[in-house]
Amino acid sequence: MATPEANLHATIFSAIIPAPFGFMGVRTELNQLTELVYLPPRFQEKAPNDAVSEQTARQIERYFSDPTFQFNLPLKPYGSAFQQKVWQAIARIPCGEVRTYGQIAKHIQSAPRAVGQACGANWFPLIIPCHRVTAAGGLGGFAHHDDETGFHLGVKLFLLRLEGVAEYNRSSQQQVPMW
Repeated sequence: MATPEANLHATIFSAIIPAPFGFMGVRTELNQLTELVYLPPRFQEKAPNDAVSEQTARQIERYFSDPTFQFNLPLKPYGSAFQQKVWQAIARIPCGEVRTYGQIAKHIQSAPRAVGQACGANWFPLIIPCHRVTAAGGLGGFAHHDDETGFHLGVKLFLLRLEGVAEYNRSSQQQVPMW
Protein backbone atom coordinates (compact mmCIF):
# COMPACT_ATOMS: atom_id res chain seq x y z
CA MET A 1 0.00 0.00 0.00
CA ALA A 2 1.30 3.44 -0.91
CA THR A 3 2.28 5.73 1.95
CA PRO A 4 1.09 9.36 2.10
CA GLU A 5 4.69 10.46 1.44
CA ALA A 6 4.87 8.20 -1.64
CA ASN A 7 1.56 9.61 -2.92
CA LEU A 8 2.90 13.17 -2.53
CA HIS A 9 6.12 12.33 -4.40
CA ALA A 10 4.16 10.49 -7.11
CA THR A 11 2.90 13.83 -8.45
CA ILE A 12 6.32 14.58 -9.96
CA PHE A 13 6.14 11.50 -12.19
CA SER A 14 4.47 11.22 -15.58
CA ALA A 15 4.07 7.49 -14.90
CA ILE A 16 4.98 4.93 -12.26
CA ILE A 17 5.63 1.52 -13.79
CA PRO A 18 5.61 -1.76 -11.85
CA ALA A 19 9.02 -3.41 -11.65
CA PRO A 20 10.07 -6.71 -10.03
CA PHE A 21 11.77 -4.78 -7.20
CA GLY A 22 9.06 -2.11 -6.72
CA PHE A 23 8.47 0.56 -9.35
CA MET A 24 10.16 2.79 -11.93
CA GLY A 25 9.27 6.47 -11.82
CA VAL A 26 9.13 8.11 -15.26
CA ARG A 27 9.48 11.86 -15.75
CA THR A 28 8.88 13.54 -19.10
CA GLU A 29 8.84 17.06 -20.44
CA LEU A 30 8.32 18.51 -23.91
CA ASN A 31 8.18 15.11 -25.64
CA GLN A 32 11.41 13.89 -24.04
CA LEU A 33 12.22 11.48 -21.24
CA THR A 34 13.84 13.57 -18.50
CA GLU A 35 14.47 10.98 -15.79
CA LEU A 36 13.98 7.38 -14.64
CA VAL A 37 13.98 6.66 -10.91
CA TYR A 38 14.10 3.36 -9.00
CA LEU A 39 11.21 3.42 -6.51
CA PRO A 40 10.59 1.05 -3.59
CA PRO A 41 7.36 -0.94 -3.16
CA ARG A 42 5.70 1.76 -1.02
CA PHE A 43 4.72 3.59 -4.22
CA GLN A 44 1.78 2.64 -6.40
CA GLU A 45 1.30 2.40 -10.13
CA LYS A 46 0.41 5.56 -12.02
CA ALA A 47 -0.84 5.38 -15.60
CA PRO A 48 1.26 7.21 -18.21
CA ASN A 49 -0.04 10.73 -18.85
CA ASP A 50 1.63 11.41 -22.22
CA ALA A 51 2.95 9.61 -25.29
CA VAL A 52 6.60 9.54 -24.15
CA SER A 53 5.74 8.09 -20.73
CA GLU A 54 3.52 5.49 -22.46
CA GLN A 55 6.36 4.56 -24.84
CA THR A 56 8.78 4.41 -21.89
CA ALA A 57 6.42 2.16 -19.93
CA ARG A 58 6.15 -0.28 -22.85
CA GLN A 59 9.92 -0.37 -23.29
CA ILE A 60 10.59 -0.89 -19.57
CA GLU A 61 8.13 -3.81 -19.60
CA ARG A 62 9.95 -5.26 -22.61
CA TYR A 63 13.31 -4.95 -20.83
CA PHE A 64 12.03 -6.83 -17.77
CA SER A 65 10.74 -9.65 -19.97
CA ASP A 66 13.86 -9.63 -22.20
CA PRO A 67 16.92 -7.86 -20.77
CA THR A 68 18.61 -7.86 -24.19
CA PHE A 69 15.93 -5.41 -25.41
CA GLN A 70 17.41 -2.20 -26.84
CA PHE A 71 15.75 1.01 -25.65
CA ASN A 72 14.88 3.67 -28.21
CA LEU A 73 13.52 6.73 -26.42
CA PRO A 74 13.88 10.51 -26.84
CA LEU A 75 16.25 11.44 -24.00
CA LYS A 76 16.70 14.97 -22.76
CA PRO A 77 20.40 15.88 -23.08
CA TYR A 78 22.15 16.12 -19.71
CA GLY A 79 25.58 16.15 -18.23
CA SER A 80 29.04 17.52 -18.67
CA ALA A 81 31.31 16.42 -21.49
CA PHE A 82 33.04 14.07 -19.04
CA GLN A 83 29.73 12.54 -17.86
CA GLN A 84 28.67 12.05 -21.46
CA LYS A 85 31.94 10.24 -22.16
CA VAL A 86 31.40 7.90 -19.18
CA TRP A 87 27.75 7.27 -20.10
CA GLN A 88 28.71 6.44 -23.69
CA ALA A 89 31.26 3.91 -22.42
CA ILE A 90 28.67 2.38 -20.08
CA ALA A 91 26.08 2.17 -22.87
CA ARG A 92 28.50 -0.03 -24.83
CA ILE A 93 28.73 -2.70 -22.11
CA PRO A 94 26.81 -5.72 -23.45
CA CYS A 95 23.92 -7.22 -21.53
CA GLY A 96 25.18 -10.00 -19.28
CA GLU A 97 28.62 -8.43 -18.82
CA VAL A 98 30.13 -6.03 -16.31
CA ARG A 99 33.07 -3.66 -16.28
CA THR A 100 34.75 -2.20 -13.22
CA TYR A 101 34.99 1.49 -12.47
CA GLY A 102 38.73 1.08 -13.06
CA GLN A 103 38.27 -0.53 -16.47
CA ILE A 104 35.98 2.26 -17.61
CA ALA A 105 38.41 4.84 -16.18
CA LYS A 106 41.36 3.30 -18.03
CA HIS A 107 39.36 3.18 -21.26
CA ILE A 108 38.45 6.89 -21.09
CA GLN A 109 41.71 7.95 -19.41
CA SER A 110 40.24 9.06 -16.11
CA ALA A 111 40.03 7.93 -12.48
CA PRO A 112 37.71 5.25 -11.03
CA ARG A 113 36.21 7.62 -8.46
CA ALA A 114 35.28 10.12 -11.20
CA VAL A 115 33.65 7.29 -13.16
CA GLY A 116 31.67 6.32 -10.06
CA GLN A 117 30.47 9.90 -9.64
CA ALA A 118 29.32 10.02 -13.26
CA CYS A 119 27.55 6.67 -12.83
CA GLY A 120 25.65 8.07 -9.87
CA ALA A 121 24.64 11.14 -11.87
CA ASN A 122 23.00 9.00 -14.58
CA TRP A 123 19.46 10.29 -15.29
CA PHE A 124 18.48 7.20 -17.31
CA PRO A 125 19.21 3.97 -15.44
CA LEU A 126 18.33 0.84 -17.40
CA ILE A 127 18.82 2.80 -20.65
CA ILE A 128 22.36 3.78 -19.68
CA PRO A 129 23.03 0.58 -17.71
CA CYS A 130 25.18 1.84 -14.83
CA HIS A 131 24.26 -1.34 -12.94
CA ARG A 132 26.78 -3.06 -15.24
CA VAL A 133 29.63 -1.13 -13.60
CA THR A 134 31.00 -2.76 -10.45
CA ALA A 135 33.88 -2.37 -8.03
CA ALA A 136 37.04 -4.41 -8.60
CA GLY A 137 36.28 -6.42 -5.46
CA GLY A 138 32.53 -6.89 -5.75
CA LEU A 139 29.21 -5.19 -6.34
CA GLY A 140 30.26 -1.62 -5.51
CA GLY A 141 27.83 1.22 -4.88
CA PHE A 142 24.77 2.28 -6.79
CA ALA A 143 22.97 5.49 -7.67
CA HIS A 144 24.54 7.73 -4.99
CA HIS A 145 22.45 6.16 -2.23
CA ASP A 146 23.46 5.23 1.31
CA ASP A 147 21.45 2.03 1.03
CA GLU A 148 20.81 1.74 4.74
CA THR A 149 17.82 -0.44 3.77
CA GLY A 150 19.70 -2.12 0.92
CA PHE A 151 17.09 -1.13 -1.65
CA HIS A 152 19.35 0.34 -4.35
CA LEU A 153 22.07 -2.30 -4.04
CA GLY A 154 19.29 -4.87 -4.12
CA VAL A 155 18.07 -3.37 -7.40
CA LYS A 156 21.60 -3.51 -8.84
CA LEU A 157 21.97 -7.14 -7.81
CA PHE A 158 18.53 -7.99 -9.24
CA LEU A 159 19.39 -6.37 -12.60
CA LEU A 160 22.73 -8.19 -12.85
CA ARG A 161 20.98 -11.48 -12.10
CA LEU A 162 18.21 -10.71 -14.60
CA GLU A 163 20.87 -10.14 -17.26
CA GLY A 164 22.57 -13.42 -16.39
CA VAL A 165 25.86 -12.09 -15.00
CA ALA A 166 27.33 -15.35 -13.65
CA GLU A 167 29.17 -13.97 -10.63
CA TYR A 168 25.91 -12.48 -9.29
CA ASN A 169 23.60 -15.44 -9.84
CA ARG A 170 21.26 -16.64 -7.09
CA SER A 171 23.79 -19.08 -5.67
CA SER A 172 26.30 -16.26 -5.20
CA GLN A 173 27.78 -15.60 -1.78
CA GLN A 174 26.92 -11.92 -2.29
CA GLN A 175 24.16 -11.19 0.23
CA VAL A 176 22.35 -7.93 -0.33
CA PRO A 177 18.89 -7.37 1.15
CA MET A 178 16.35 -6.74 -1.59
CA TRP A 179 14.11 -4.40 0.46
